[in-house]
Amino acid sequence: MSDKRYEANIIRATAVEPANNLQTTSAPGVWSIDEVVELQKKEKWPTVGNLPDSVENVFSTFLYKGTGSTQTITNNIDLSGEGGMVWTKSRSDPRNHSLHDSARGVTCLLKPNATNAEYCDATQMASFNSNGFTVGSDGSNNTNGDEYVSWTFRKKAKFLDIVTYTGTGSARTVAHNLGSVPGMIMVKITSGSDAWHVYHRGLNGGSSPEDYYLQRNSTDAQIDNATLWNDTAPTDSVFTVGTNSGVNGNGSTYVAYLFAHNNNDGEFGPSSDQDIIKCGFYNGTGSNQNIDLGFEAQWVLTKPLVNSNNWTIFDNMRGMPTTGIDGSERIKIEAAAETELGPAAGIAVHESGFIAKGGSDDYNQVGNTNIYVAIRRPQAAPTASSQVFAIDTQVNQDPPLFDSSFPVDFALTRNVASTADWAVASRVNLKRSLNTNNENAETSNSVFEFDFMDGWDSETLSTNSNVYSWMWKRARGYFDVVCYDGSGSNRTISHNLGVAPEMIWVKSRSNSSHGWMVYHSGTGATHYLMVNSSAAAVDLDVIWNDTAPTSSVFSVGTGGSVNDSGKTYIAYLFATLAGISKVGSYTGTGSTLNIDCGFSSGAKFVLIKRTNDTNNWTLFDTARGIVAGNDPYLYLNTTDAQVNAADYIDPYSAGFSLTGVSSLTNENGSTYIFYAIAT
Repeated sequence: MSDKRYEANIIRATAVEPANNLQTTSAPGVWSIDEVVELQKKEKWPTVGNLPDSVENVFSTFLYKGTGSTQTITNNIDLSGEGGMVWTKSRSDPRNHSLHDSARGVTCLLKPNATNAEYCDATQMASFNSNGFTVGSDGSNNTNGDEYVSWTFRKKAKFLDIVTYTGTGSARTVAHNLGSVPGMIMVKITSGSDAWHVYHRGLNGGSSPEDYYLQRNSTDAQIDNATLWNDTAPTDSVFTVGTNSGVNGNGSTYVAYLFAHNNNDGEFGPSSDQDIIKCGFYNGTGSNQNIDLGFEAQWVLTKPLVNSNNWTIFDNMRGMPTTGIDGSERIKIEAAAETELGPAAGIAVHESGFIAKGGSDDYNQVGNTNIYVAIRRPQAAPTASSQVFAIDTQVNQDPPLFDSSFPVDFALTRNVASTADWAVASRVNLKRSLNTNNENAETSNSVFEFDFMDGWDSETLSTNSNVYSWMWKRARGYFDVVCYDGSGSNRTISHNLGVAPEMIWVKSRSNSSHGWMVYHSGTGATHYLMVNSSAAAVDLDVIWNDTAPTSSVFSVGTGGSVNDSGKTYIAYLFATLAGISKVGSYTGTGSTLNIDCGFSSGAKFVLIKRTNDTNNWTLFDTARGIVAGNDPYLYLNTTDAQVNAADYIDPYSAGFSLTGVSSLTNENGSTYIFYAIAT
């Protein structure tokens, strides 16, 4: 089935002639056009010329440093061909927000925190490109040394539309192409100075929201005024403006940004059925509460309705950690620099939405209604291991300290040449670390930063070529990270891996007496291993509740190591992704044994553990050497320095080759599990 689906994708992606000109085929593994059409009906597959979009190619949060000279930002959003908008803000200095869009012209600037008319100058934003944008030399977007965040929204039905119009002074409708009823509309006069006027479906708690408005450039509470939207709700083809000069002055020019609200009608993702944007509301509780979206959020905009409090923007690139020494990084509507909130405050990640933490007046005060716009976390599966895995050493270089070609979500790091702890760091609990070689609870580590597009760790540079980091990115079908609270009762934990995980590591973050518990498909749900231990697999039902994980959940029993009431946990989920990663098992032979992982250029990373008897978790990689000779190896469960005294592993194009007799990797009759990543 999977092979045929790939062939069907090729048919749809490459065919440009009408369907009746396509040749059908009876070749094995290839769908005929009739079969493709039937699959389209059953699975909502797109037609030729209308392939599905995913959140990755309509939205991006991208961090960059200003240079004072024109620079190009590559975020893989097609702005020149499809149109859209770019919203930028200095994180490090109190500068105005900047907004540019394709409808008004890329060089024309509006300030979302101010009432100014638009100002057009190519030094602000130089161009929109097929894979991002180019900022000019002006300080609004590119002051030398400033840290910036950019949010790019591509025009796309059921996500974003941008409309320009000329006011008439009389109540009227304005046509749009959003393809659904807008969840939020932001209107700004471009020919003069006036406030940003905002409609949101959550105004007045969702009761007649068209009677009210907010001002995007102001902290003011919602206002009941019939002259804004003429007390008329928008439709899937038009929105209505009244006589107010802020939205419809005679002869004045305006721009409107329309954000969709997907409600089980989104048309995104591999099967064209994913929701990726929600415009909703919730009532503040003063304590942590989960806001369920049906997907994990990567970007959240909030505003309380009844108090004069802030519009606030959070995103997972700057940090929406579950908890830790630091809370979320937020940007408010004002020109002020980014604010770092405390560990009990802000917006946090949640596998099916986001968490409003604490009781801040800005997003969770008791009794306050808060509106939000939330965008889904990326879901695309990788096509190469370099997109989701990297190894780097600590050398004197431009920040970050450890380089990758992607934003890092999970990292292992240690000095390989001396006795040292392994440090485990994750985006979801930034500035905190764990150790795979012990049971310690997580501790603070102030330099562990993840707000980089191409690596992780601090901007304080140092040189030590013996300090390595192994880095993973979360991706569908490959790797996922989940945080959860223990309940003490058998339960399931939701995840976003998209397939059944074949290996899971779970560690209590808050308890120092619980080790790293491991599920592996090679030992099954009745057994567990421990990352911090050399022990063999143990049969115990209170760990995984003797229940295999699925594509949406994994099970934990009553064991305190995975589910103690009131304790916090983190889980790392690994899976086999064809050509990229392999989770597997084998039986040792005591002689040369080729392990076929389905790779084409061999394995870059290999982790092996004996399961029927005591032995260490042994790690090999090509950065230190998988060669036809002695290979450096480390034990994930000890502080031992690397050893380079034996030839246990050799290159093999389809995976890796085990040589000779070793209880670590290849004792005759012993059973082993492994995890490998392709070169």
